[in-house]
Amino acid sequence: MTVLLVDAANVVGARPDGWWRDRAGATTRLLHRLAAPLEGDDVPEVDEVVVVVEGAARDVPAPDGVRLVRAPRSGDDALAAEAAALAAAGRAVLAVTADRGLRARLPAGTDVRGPGWLLGVLDRMAGNRPG
Repeated sequence: MTVLLVDAANVVGARPDGWWRDRAGATTRLLHRLAAPLEGDDVPEVDEVVVVVEGAARDVPAPDGVRLVRAPRSGDDALAAEAAALAAAGRAVLAVTADRGLRARLPAGTDVRGPGWLLGVLDRMAGNRPG
């Protein structure tokens, strides 16, 4: 089983849909989409969803099925620390971020995919085309 570890700011910012006008609202919408079990041929079996939130979205409520890591400062630092803790506990981690610097800080063996992959999975689950 795998922990899906999501860089919320990076995923929300991947589509120019007006998220910058309401970062907390955009993050809340993403979290609700992540609360449903992920499905798809290219999706590993996920037993936990962990999302790192920061800045204006740090205080959003967590829906059932999603654990939030509320970054007190840098979301990248919080995500790297969470990935290291999960790896040290023997958990398989699938991190979602496009941030190359952050990717380089993740523990060896961490599977990493970009926001486009996750948004594509969520769109297919909702019956939507990417947009």
